[in-house]
Amino acid sequence: MKKSELTRGEIGDFYWGYINLIPEDAELIDTLKKNTDEILEFLKTIPGEKWRYSYAAGKWSVLEIVQHLIDTERIFQYRALCFARNESKSLPGFDHDAYVLNSSSERREPDELLKEFRAVRESGIFLFKSFTDQMLGVKGMMNDMTATARAIGFIMAGHALHHKDIITNRYL
Repeated sequence: MKKSELTRGEIGDFYWGYINLIPEDAELIDTLKKNTDEILEFLKTIPGEKWRYSYAAGKWSVLEIVQHLIDTERIFQYRALCFARNESKSLPGFDHDAYVLNSSSERREPDELLKEFRAVRESGIFLFKSFTDQMLGVKGMMNDMTATARAIGFIMAGHALHHKDIITNRYL
């Protein structure tokens, strides 16, 4: 399934900001695999003293950003699974600031977070590989908007690229 096959009705406008970071001809599974490697290789280049740095009061550290990526991956994978399995209930949103605040990510080491990101993303790749084309296109409700599993897969990759750009421009 290619990004170019997505339609506007598959996800709310906010999420297109992430999806649009992915090339039009990108294929979902290949994108998730390449994105995993790209993000991890980038994170490995961050100097040790920058991991606990935040560029302004109230802004997340790099450790917290990576924990946010991990948490968000898990939530989006759950949502995609629910839609692929025809969940009829609307799925709630989540307060990403509260998740970061309560993550205790500052006690963790960068290498540990990188391993966890890889494991969570690889689990997601297996999940998306298991979906049929029909499952990928099933619509569900999340955070008061319609979404499909396939749109969520591209959001995951774009979300990671979005945070890579933030780290590059504000932390390094």
